[in-house]
Amino acid sequence: MAADLSLYRNIGIFAHVDAGKTTTTERILKLTGKIHKLGEVHEGESTTDFMVQEAERGITIQSAAVSCYWKGHRFNVIDTPGHVDFTVEVYRSLKVLDGGIGVFCGSGGVEPQSETNWRYANDAKVSRLIFVNKLDRIGADFIRVTEQVKKVLGANPLIMVLPIGREETFVGVVDLLTRQAFVWDESGLPENFKVTDIPADMADDVEMYRQQLIETALEMDDDLLMAYMEGEEPSIEEIKRCIRKGTRELAFFPTFCGSAFKNKGMQLVLDGVVDYLPAPTEVNPQPLTDEEGNETGQYAIVSADEPFRALAFKIMDDRFGALTFIRIYSGVLNKGDTILNSFTGKTERVGRMVEMHANDRTDLTTAQAGDIVALIGLKNVQTGHTLCDVKNPCTLEPMVFPEPVISIAVQPKDKGAIEKMGVAIGRLVSEDPTFRVETDVDSGETILKGMGELHLDIKIDILKRTYGVELIVGQPQVAYRETITREIEDSYTHKKQSGGSGQYGKIDYRIRPGEVNTGYTFKSTVVGGSVPKEFFPAIEKGFKEMMSTGPLAGFPVLDVEVELFDGGFHAVDSSAIAFEIAAKGAFRQSMPKAAPQLLEPIMKVDVFTPEDNIGDVIGDLNRRRGMILGQESGAMGVRVKAHVPLAEMFGYISHLRTMTSGRGQFSMEFDHYSPCPNNVAEVVIAKEKEKKANK
Repeated sequence: MAADLSLYRNIGIFAHVDAGKTTTTERILKLTGKIHKLGEVHEGESTTDFMVQEAERGITIQSAAVSCYWKGHRFNVIDTPGHVDFTVEVYRSLKVLDGGIGVFCGSGGVEPQSETNWRYANDAKVSRLIFVNKLDRIGADFIRVTEQVKKVLGANPLIMVLPIGREETFVGVVDLLTRQAFVWDESGLPENFKVTDIPADMADDVEMYRQQLIETALEMDDDLLMAYMEGEEPSIEEIKRCIRKGTRELAFFPTFCGSAFKNKGMQLVLDGVVDYLPAPTEVNPQPLTDEEGNETGQYAIVSADEPFRALAFKIMDDRFGALTFIRIYSGVLNKGDTILNSFTGKTERVGRMVEMHANDRTDLTTAQAGDIVALIGLKNVQTGHTLCDVKNPCTLEPMVFPEPVISIAVQPKDKGAIEKMGVAIGRLVSEDPTFRVETDVDSGETILKGMGELHLDIKIDILKRTYGVELIVGQPQVAYRETITREIEDSYTHKKQSGGSGQYGKIDYRIRPGEVNTGYTFKSTVVGGSVPKEFFPAIEKGFKEMMSTGPLAGFPVLDVEVELFDGGFHAVDSSAIAFEIAAKGAFRQSMPKAAPQLLEPIMKVDVFTPEDNIGDVIGDLNRRRGMILGQESGAMGVRVKAHVPLAEMFGYISHLRTMTSGRGQFSMEFDHYSPCPNNVAEVVIAKEKEKKANK
């Protein structure tokens, strides 16, 4: 019997670090009867943060998926991390959600990280409600935060409720649609509230905001708007229908407020999820793609009657083994089914299937379109793989992950733990596609690569605690790149004559700087067959293999174009391998002459600082070779945006906290590669040469 999908809501909760996102999730679970004792994040006891690292740092690292029920509707809730090093988690979660709740702090407002997450959600076209939390905090101001949402995020908040009281006198909210006041007592229990008349001093405000609410909502329905202009008030049902439509089309975002910690205002948010966020069938279906990632024009229609299609969006290791979280887009999955992983071309058998409740689970025998479940014991599935019906192979839109920008060398403290370390790191890599590992061929060192200092810090912490592997950690290294700045025309001949068949390949070529972000491109303008066509792939491959180690310091080479324009071959002695060797020799011979240049990763840095420290912060960014792009003043302080080389940002957070007496915050993400100044490049190149000499 297929469940009624109109009663499903797949929602994510996302926000800035410390906006109270996990507490909000806790409250939703409490209200929906999933937990009996409330865990408090600041006591390190929340339900969805079950990793030791999460409880300790008070931040959510992994997104946990939990199912619960409210007023006959099933919610699948995904709690996502807010810290910038983990945005890949947010990005992944958004792929499988139908709606979301954006949580903002009533006093902190729209912080740097909320902007990145909001942008991801816009890209993924996810409908959202806004919940302004912590209204009992000093300095909290609901209307100011809604103004910030407009200004900083360029979004249109649709105010659904008004707070009663401010800061420590905050006691409840007025529902603008029904004109009812909900007032909670001081017990902190969510069910202890009364519905009363609107406080007399709020009557004018309520009418003003209610009128704004209705006018904005009715823009979704011309007939109702005309009638309203002529003095005919629409019914609450009609207004809700319009709000639902506008929310789905991202025309506006219904905005609620409260205090999750004090349990005030949460029920209205849950009602909002039911009333305004889309069911799985109302969201634009996921496009199917071919192996190259080009859309085929077909879609995964959300329906139990279609062939089975699902996306693996998260892999997690826990004490029961590997869990693969999947979002089922179409069809039905039964325990014991054999399914196809379209990425590897291999089939997998579904042994156990569970519904998650943070750290507990319920075994399932069947799941269907719209569900988010975890499968136990799949072998070769990674994040972003499509699982589908064996007879109907397909690929859901593939996920794109950013390249890591920072690396560190590690070795186990105990020499005997090398194998144990390898297994543990392997597990972490399969869980997180932005975390990579490689072995330095010359030194045999293990190199870990990631998105930032915190990202790698936490991985090392997990290795120590969860897997018992203690590591000696080297200095963080920047992922430099190399390129060339001058065009060069050259010729190279590879010939070897020594008994038996020889080898011969001659190439005439030009190497020139390519367009930015093109990587490596190869083209041939050979005419008259002086180099037969069948050798072109070998020449292209020879150059390509060499691009991984540049002429200056052995870093990968970017943005180079190679053009083959002439050459020569021998009827007997020429072979693909001879031309591949010629291309490699040509690279070694010509690249050093093409004025090679070192490139460094430049980060987009967003710093929040109190007004009084702005001079120090900008001066410090300038000393770090930063380029200030702009600054905006807000109620709480100033946001400074800048481009700064990654090499200058190590340990920045402790420095920023010292300058701002602990009030500064920052986020950064990779932006682009840019030429390294000579004095910096010389030091980096010298260091690399010394490293090689010592090996």
